[in-house]
Amino acid sequence: MSEEPLYERLGGEDSIEAVVDRFYEHVMADDLVNGYFEDVDMQRQIAHQTQFISSVTGGPVEYTGEDMRAAHEGMGITEEEFDAIARHLDTALAEFDVPEKDREDVLDEIASYEDAIVGA
Repeated sequence: MSEEPLYERLGGEDSIEAVVDRFYEHVMADDLVNGYFEDVDMQRQIAHQTQFISSVTGGPVEYTGEDMRAAHEGMGITEEEFDAIARHLDTALAEFDVPEKDREDVLDEIASYEDAIVGA
């Protein structure tokens, strides 16, 4: 029997959206990275990020956003900033009692996009 998809283990789209909401609370409280979101429609951003995480964790959701490199082009995101964002996501997942193994799996999925995001 195969293991339940990570998307299901996370509780599906509603649970992922709750985590993403909390994640952005942490991001917006962090002066290292919150400047990237000053002029961003956060409701749209949360919906977009929920769709992305749902998609990369094996959910029945197709990510329709821009290619990662194109989406982050010219932003000059550093490795330190990428790591801060990953930490905020891990913290939000932990606050929703997501088991460490599942948190690592989510972060591994996100880390696979690092080259496209950092310094794009």
